[in-house]
This record gives sequence, structure tokens and C-alpha cells, in this order.
Amino acid sequence: MEAMQIVVGAQWGDEGKGKIVDYLADRAEWIVRYQGGNNAGHTVIVGKETFKLHLVPSGICRGKKSVLGNGVVVNPVALMLELKALHERGIETKGKFFISDRAHLILQRHILLDQTQESARSQKVGTTGKGIGPAYMAKIERSGVRAASWRQTELTPEERTAMDFLDPYLADTVTLLHDALDADQGILLEGAQGTFLDVDHGTYPFVTSSNCSSGGACTGSGLPPTAVRAVTGILKAYTTRVGNGPFPTELTNAVGQHLQSQGHEFGTTTGRIRRCGWLDLVMARHARRLNGITEWAITKLDVLSGLESLKVCIGYRYQNKALQGYPADTQILDDIKPAFESFAGWDGQLGEIGNYADLPAEARQYLSFIEDFTGAPIRYVSVGPERNQTIVR
Repeated sequence: MEAMQIVVGAQWGDEGKGKIVDYLADRAEWIVRYQGGNNAGHTVIVGKETFKLHLVPSGICRGKKSVLGNGVVVNPVALMLELKALHERGIETKGKFFISDRAHLILQRHILLDQTQESARSQKVGTTGKGIGPAYMAKIERSGVRAASWRQTELTPEERTAMDFLDPYLADTVTLLHDALDADQGILLEGAQGTFLDVDHGTYPFVTSSNCSSGGACTGSGLPPTAVRAVTGILKAYTTRVGNGPFPTELTNAVGQHLQSQGHEFGTTTGRIRRCGWLDLVMARHARRLNGITEWAITKLDVLSGLESLKVCIGYRYQNKALQGYPADTQILDDIKPAFESFAGWDGQLGEIGNYADLPAEARQYLSFIEDFTGAPIRYVSVGPERNQTIVR
């Protein structure tokens, strides 16, 4: 693979990054998670086994060296339980899994503060209540706890037991990864959540507490931007969102129900039903620019099968004026009128199709429009949950 490749979600998370990272993992020696915590989830299918991961990079299921970078916040108890569950299923982690000694810890006090703050808000953000925000807040105000300093920190008995278990995995991952670069070993960096949950570029305040966009990959891993050779944007063929916040193309009708049921749109972490809507190409184009996306991976194209017609959002109007770019004001996003382009739908199952040319003509027209509007080529098309249900162009 390219020396260093970033995989980034281009929407509000849940784009299918786990499957694409799993597919690309064969070409990399190292898989690195660079931000977030156990507020995110990846679902990876390996043969007849389904793995639902929240912290451990999905490459561990393929025997790849996997890293939690310095930009990640780690709940030690949750991570210990996740690793033990992998061990019970025969996944080896010794010498394969590393935690940055610069990563900050999520402690019980952060979780309690998160839940208390959310319950007190008049306008709910929709936090998972897992202590992510308070842990990052402590990091920024310089009162946080780095993994390297856990022995000098007051912990609960459960947290101390977990850190005893995790201590052998702590490492200077910056040096490890730079040594890998020097040895021309491929490194794949995976983000959690998506671009529009990024604390700087997302639909603030309905965002997470870290930089999910590609810029966070370098700061969250200690790797240089000059080593990046490709940025793969993951774009679901329609749009979903968990929790509160603006959603210009949301569907609450039968089409939205079709997307929910056929797409199995339930959160890996929270179990909450995902809100569903038409694909928003204004968002996608903005994500392409922000992240420097060089290629797209389109996921869940198969879910659109059976719909008589499709729409994609190609513009926003606010107070009878066309907007340029993506608004920062969530009140404007709540009130905008999306402009749509319509497409004919298609029938039939796509899961057995292995060549792009064999996709229905209507599906290919839909995909071509995405390329033209966003300005980036489509390299991968996912037509099912299995690893081999991936079309490469």
C-alpha cells in the first residue's frame, strides 16, 4: 500500500469504516486509531465471525499490528474487557497491540461528569455518556492522566486492576510508527466517528470532542503529514445520524423506514436507531475539501435497491438565497431548504456482483454523479456486509 493511508468518515459517523479498513488491512502492516474513545463502534465480519469493536483497531482481527495513538482517550476497564473478549475468541494480541503511553485515560469521574452534564442540559447534545468529553476537557486544561503516569494516579480498584492488565501494552508508539515508516511498512490510520462530528468542522455543538477529520490523524498518531500518500473517504450511499443535531435531508416517511430496516441502522455503541435521509452531496463535497480526500469508498449501495426513485442533495437555500459552502450556524442548517437531483432507482440484489460494469445502469449513473459533484473518484463500492462484497475499480 501507500506509505501512509488515512481512512476517514465523510458524514456523521457509521459510514462503514470498519469494513473498508478491514478490506484494506491486507496491504498494511500497521493499523492505527488516532482519536476518540469507546464512544465509537466498528463491526467487522471475518468468515462466520462478527466482531463489534469499540476501541481496538479492526486490523487486530486479521493479525495486523494495531495501535491506539496518543490522540485516543482510553477507558481502561472497557479496553480490558474488549481485549479479554478477543482472547476468548482466539485473537492474539501479545506483540500485536500497542497503546500510546501518551494517550489519556477516561476515569470513573469523567463518566459521572459526562452523564451529569448531559442530564442538566436544556438542549441535549446526545452524548453517549462514556466520559469522552470530560476526558478531553481534562487533557486540554492539563489536569488529565496520561497512560504513562497511571501508577502515580489515584484510581478506583477496578481501574487499577485494568491498568495492571494493560500495562504490558503501553509503548512509545510514536517511535514504533516512525521505525515502521523508515522500514517502508504500510500504515493505515483509521478515524472514529465522521467529519461532521469533528469538534472544529462538525455541526457544533452536536459533535464529539476530538478531530475526526484527516488533520487529526497526524496529531493523534505522531506521524508527519508529509508521509500521507492517500486519503480514502468513506461515504454511505445515503445519510444517517445518531442523536440530536441538524439533518437537512432527513426522511421520516416510508423511504426512511426502508433505509433503517434494510440498512440495519442501529448504533453499534448505543443501540439507538439511526436517523436516515437522502445522500447529501453538499456535505460530501465539503468533506472532500476538508480532508483532502483522494478517493471514495461508497458503502451500502445495496440498501438502495428496490426504491423506485432516489434523490441527492445538491444545494442549500436559506431565506430564498443559495448558500455557498457549508454553514457553521446550526440554526441555519435547521432552517435551510435542500435542493435535490432525482435519479431512477433499480431492483435486484447487488451482493453477488463483483465488477463495476455489472452494476445496474441506474446505480452506475448514481455513482458517476457523486464523482462529478464532489470532484473525487470512486475506488471502492460496498454491496454487502461481507469482506468479499466489495467492488474495486
